[in-house]
Amino acid sequence: MAGPGGPMMGPDSRSMDFKGSGKRLLAQFKPERTTMYAMFATVVVSVALTVLGPKILGRATDLLFAGIVGRDMPDGITKEQAIEGLRAKGDSGMADMLSGVDFTPGQGIDFGAVGEVLLLALGTFLAAGLLMAVATRLSNRAINKTVFRMRGDVQQKLSRLPLSYFDKRQRGEVLSRATNDIDNINQTLQQTMGQLVNSLLTVIGVLVMMFWVSPLLALVALITVPLSFFVATKVGKRSQPQFVQQWRTTGELNAHIEEMYTGHTLVKVFGRQEQSAKTFAEQNEQLYEAGFKAQFNSGVMQPLMFFISNLNYVLVAVVGGLRVASGSLSIGDVQAFIQYSRQFSMPLTQVASMANLVQSGVASAERIFEILDAEEQEADPVPGERPDHLSGRVEMEHVSFRYDPDKPLIEDLSLVVEPGHTVAIVGPTGAGKTTLVNLLMRFYEVTGGRITLDGVDVAKMSRDELRSGIGMVLQDTWLFGGTIAENIAYGAAKDVSREDIEEAARAAHADRFIRTLPEGYDTVIDDDGTGVSAGEKQLITIARAFLSDPVILVLDEATSSVDTRTEVLIQKAMARLAHGRTSFVIAHRLSTIRDADTILVMENGSIVEQGTHDALLAAEGAYARLYAAQFAEAVAEVN
Repeated sequence: MAGPGGPMMGPDSRSMDFKGSGKRLLAQFKPERTTMYAMFATVVVSVALTVLGPKILGRATDLLFAGIVGRDMPDGITKEQAIEGLRAKGDSGMADMLSGVDFTPGQGIDFGAVGEVLLLALGTFLAAGLLMAVATRLSNRAINKTVFRMRGDVQQKLSRLPLSYFDKRQRGEVLSRATNDIDNINQTLQQTMGQLVNSLLTVIGVLVMMFWVSPLLALVALITVPLSFFVATKVGKRSQPQFVQQWRTTGELNAHIEEMYTGHTLVKVFGRQEQSAKTFAEQNEQLYEAGFKAQFNSGVMQPLMFFISNLNYVLVAVVGGLRVASGSLSIGDVQAFIQYSRQFSMPLTQVASMANLVQSGVASAERIFEILDAEEQEADPVPGERPDHLSGRVEMEHVSFRYDPDKPLIEDLSLVVEPGHTVAIVGPTGAGKTTLVNLLMRFYEVTGGRITLDGVDVAKMSRDELRSGIGMVLQDTWLFGGTIAENIAYGAAKDVSREDIEEAARAAHADRFIRTLPEGYDTVIDDDGTGVSAGEKQLITIARAFLSDPVILVLDEATSSVDTRTEVLIQKAMARLAHGRTSFVIAHRLSTIRDADTILVMENGSIVEQGTHDALLAAEGAYARLYAAQFAEAVAEVN
């Protein structure tokens, strides 16, 4: 199959805009700029104290070396006389080296001065560490709040996306973006952001100190910087597409797992375990390859940077040793410079080693921004119109709709449904039955004509206002983890009493089986409805719809999962509850809609017949053919 890593690897397998996505990710921190400024200031002071440390320790080394040199010199002479004496003995190399040492002949190590310097160094490093801890705390706070907002933005965006967005994508892939990618962004920021700021400021601070100590050695140390930049750029360009591919494959693998787990019963029934496992193995292999290539390519960077760092260390040590031998630098300054060389190389190495995390995080950010940039459903009018009195009169005036601009589905459909009437919609699969209801609910927007509710165009109403008056029961039941009472109460717009819940359950003929459960209405079920049958789950959802007390009731194959006896009971309950309500019933079993006030027969998006059950049978048209076909099928099943 053509999947990631196979024929599909092309333009989509690389990052669309790494730099742009990175900038946009950083822009998410704008509301936390006060915290970020405080963090930045704290890091600046911490880094400043850190880079002063080697210079202070170098001073301690100079004091120790000067004491050792001075102790072996005769007392009563000056430094200049001691150096001239060495030259007179022919030891010019030692004389040149000692010319850069501030010693006093005859005096040993001043331990008091050395102790003061070491205490100053200890205080400096301690203060730097405490400030860095404060900066880390501020950084974590800003990151957590930013990711919190991003997660909320994604949730709000998903609620504003049209149904067509989810129809065109696998649920598991969307879930992967809303969970795995957000978590990856959080982890990336936690592990890199504070360290990146610290590393960059350390590079600047150390560079200043290096030029202060010795401009020549600083230039020597900078020789390897272009090489480091070249390596980081080359490796980054090779690994970034793999990180994008890694997270795309992760989403596809999650989508496959979600589908197979949700339909695991059917997978077993049709003997598709082996094929499912094969598909999983293929996608898992693609994820392994993408992850391995991404980690390997980015992982090569750290050893390369270590090699460049060691090369820089050797150059500084050699040139620094020559400068000490010539008396141009003290041993303490060279010691400090070697530490600075390490401090200069280490941040570059750290930044390089974090490149894989940064690239992975930006790849996830791109996927999140794709959701945030997706086209939203049309905004509700402000203020939205609403009927003076909601009675349930629905009128469709020359309605047209198409999923694909080139393929019309519903064309010039007109229909009037009076309040309290029950309208049954029948027809072959793909005729547009469910689409008609989706248009009424504004899950999709009409492409032509209009739909009115009690004289008000539904497009001019807010979706919440429109849907608050409509109760809907689908063929596919949806329950969430919680008690049965909580699942039924989900349909209520406000808090309801236990009596109201039980009354709705009795109306839906669910009360009897609920009371047979171990905990009755307090029985806890999971989102798969484990412990109750498919028909019982449908009864719970029907009770939920009854509790909402809607003006319009929509039943899309709502009784397809219940037995014949329960179906009859529900039909009677529906007849009682339909009083004063407009009802739309989509049904394949025509025996369930005999008592409907109006039956609409749809074919290819058009209403080809409408009337009562008896009238349509007498007309011997499309409805009569459907009814005869189902009757013949039922007789064949009995035989």
